[in-house]
Amino acid sequence: MTQRSPDWHNSALMCDLYQFTMLQAYFDRGMNDTAIFEFFVRRLPPQRNFLIAAGLDQAIDYLTGLRFSTADLDTLRSTELFGEAFLDSLQGMHFTGDVDAVPEGTAIFGNEPLLRVTAPLAEAQFVESRLINILHYQTLIASKAARCVLAAPGKQLVDFGMRRSHGAEAAILAARASYLAGFTGTATVLAKRLFGIPVFGTMAHSFIEAHDSELAAFENFARCHRGAIVLLIDTYDTETGAERVVSLTRGLAAAGIDIHSVRLDSGDLGQLAHRVRRILDEGGQTRIGIFASGGIDELEVQRLLGEGAPIDGFGIGTSLDVSSDAPALDCAYKLQEYAGIARRKRSSGKLTWPGAKQVFRHYDRRGKLTRDVLTLVDDPQPGEALLEPVMRAGRRVAPSPTLHAIRMRVEHELRRLPEDLRSLTRHAAYPVEIAPALETLAREVDRRIDLQA
Repeated sequence: MTQRSPDWHNSALMCDLYQFTMLQAYFDRGMNDTAIFEFFVRRLPPQRNFLIAAGLDQAIDYLTGLRFSTADLDTLRSTELFGEAFLDSLQGMHFTGDVDAVPEGTAIFGNEPLLRVTAPLAEAQFVESRLINILHYQTLIASKAARCVLAAPGKQLVDFGMRRSHGAEAAILAARASYLAGFTGTATVLAKRLFGIPVFGTMAHSFIEAHDSELAAFENFARCHRGAIVLLIDTYDTETGAERVVSLTRGLAAAGIDIHSVRLDSGDLGQLAHRVRRILDEGGQTRIGIFASGGIDELEVQRLLGEGAPIDGFGIGTSLDVSSDAPALDCAYKLQEYAGIARRKRSSGKLTWPGAKQVFRHYDRRGKLTRDVLTLVDDPQPGEALLEPVMRAGRRVAPSPTLHAIRMRVEHELRRLPEDLRSLTRHAAYPVEIAPALETLAREVDRRIDLQA
């Protein structure tokens, strides 16, 4: 029987095969001078005016914990693709390099490095696949969640997407990414243990169906549940369900039990919310809130609230955890310098800017973003430098910020976005200027490449 590690996602084998085939060739030729790689998003999806950088903490955890087990080496040996001397060299391999990165929760744009790795070539090359895997997904989900937050200011937002996410790790990281972007919490319980994220839950339609009557189901749940009581009222008929909640409150009040909210999960949520609100209010239950879920996204949330739907909170599921309108970012982790010489990719549509880079951000008098300047690290510019040291010689330079601190950064970043970038439907281009020093280096690299051709 095949042995499966319970911690498989931290295995050094969580990478593409070509990392090992390249490392074998580097090993055979003695190529292991210092390399500089950068992770960046080439261009934003048409539906995005900005992205929120996320996943750095997990990326650093990966780098600090990178080791090859005996089982890892045995798996590589079984492919018959690698020499024993090379496999022996992997036994003691760990990350010894430097990392500079944009802090989690920062708004970023196309062609701006989120993370820079400076390390011996074998180390810097090998970590490519997993770093992209970690940083891409959380940045994708945090950016989607931030749009939901912009659509529903002041409303409760809960991640409901675990059951439709693409695997267990995706579900956990979606809970983290959405929370740091401003969500109130998640329905995924393990996120409470791992990250301290508040968890929320209601009930399933099957709970209602398992009882002989809807009213009995409501009362059973209300008398047994120890948290905020949210009753799902659309299993049979939504308005009838709301009337039953009103009738139930009288008996519960005598026992000191309050119903927090009712939940709508189907139908025309706007119309139903108005009808349910009227039923609750006329029954004297003005303090009972309305929570909505059921295949909604930020555009639907914005529409509902824009039309005045009396909804107090939303459960966002599938559209969040798979970022359904923009399920992937055009991102890359590319070599920018090796052995002290700047490098550049010139493939059609995938051209890169060479050298180790920094981003300098500018603001207007109101503190709103106006433009970024992309330049080389040794070309200081006015403005706020975005990339900061996070690892030196394979070690963290400081403790990770708390999730609360990252949430506060996102909240601050969203306030600093100009109105056109906060739009969910209008595409706005944010200026990322290329500094003359970077353009000059690119021309020098091009001349060198042309001479080699």
